[in-house]
Amino acid sequence: MMSPGRARAQFTDDEQRAMRDAFTAGTEVRCPRCDVAMTARAIGGGSFGLGYARRREWLMCPGCKRSVMFDVRRGTRN
Repeated sequence: MMSPGRARAQFTDDEQRAMRDAFTAGTEVRCPRCDVAMTARAIGGGSFGLGYARRREWLMCPGCKRSVMFDVRRGTRN
């Protein structure tokens, strides 16, 4: 169990879902921990000839340095 003064290092599932929803809606994504605008970085994926291409995004908080990655199409972390 964490002490009251220590915050969980990773975003919760609900926080991640809210950030994905905001990103896919095209609105500004703000860090749920420190309320700073998140920066986004596209991450390539997939392979030639597989018939699909992943579109993954990496959202990073310049304030608290937390980040989250997700597959835009699937709405999941992987």
